[in-house]
Amino acid sequence: MPRAFFIFMAKDPAVLFYTSDFLSGTFTMDNEQVGKYIRLLCLQHQKGKLSEKDMLSICKAYDNEIWDKFKVEDGLYYNERMFNETIRRQKFSESRRNNAKSPKKESTSEAYAKHMETETETENRTITINENINIDFEWFWNDYDKKVGDKQKLKKKWNKLTDIERQNAMNYIDLYKQSVPDKQFRKNPETFLNNKSWNDEIINRSITPIHKLSYAEREANALRSL
Repeated sequence: MPRAFFIFMAKDPAVLFYTSDFLSGTFTMDNEQVGKYIRLLCLQHQKGKLSEKDMLSICKAYDNEIWDKFKVEDGLYYNERMFNETIRRQKFSESRRNNAKSPKKESTSEAYAKHMETETETENRTITINENINIDFEWFWNDYDKKVGDKQKLKKKWNKLTDIERQNAMNYIDLYKQSVPDKQFRKNPETFLNNKSWNDEIINRSITPIHKLSYAEREANALRSL
């Protein structure tokens, strides 16, 4: 009698993790918050979208600094970057499997080698582009917190700025948001970039001024805590 064999597909144990992006995105968090955040990312990678119970099992209580990193859809929480990187990894793994099954004259190892060559070239091109940008557009997009306009067009404008202009823009944003806390009254991102509004004087309308670390100060603190 033939024996039945069951094959269980193990969950992918890995995902691309961009350390520079992670450090930039967690500047305002303390070490405890960073620990909770990275655990939530790991749990999402292994489990998929998270329930509120999952979130609270790690955070213990609502923490807007952490929870703002997650979108909510049908009552489930997920970090968009982790979601996209997981999908990207799955597609890459699937393409490797398809290459191995491809009925070409070349050997499986040759097909795999060529595929890896292409993937490596793509990764190298992406890394080279990112290395020329001292502050990724995503951090401006998330920090400015008025997500209107053509994102790809805005990204091109951001990438055309000099390193100093991007740094000055990030330093300016926190003070600008304190001055104009209601985002509907802030300039649209395109206007902000076109006019290089970080050169404008801040008119502080707050009754009680609150000191918040600048982008540069947050970066320095993050590096000191490594």
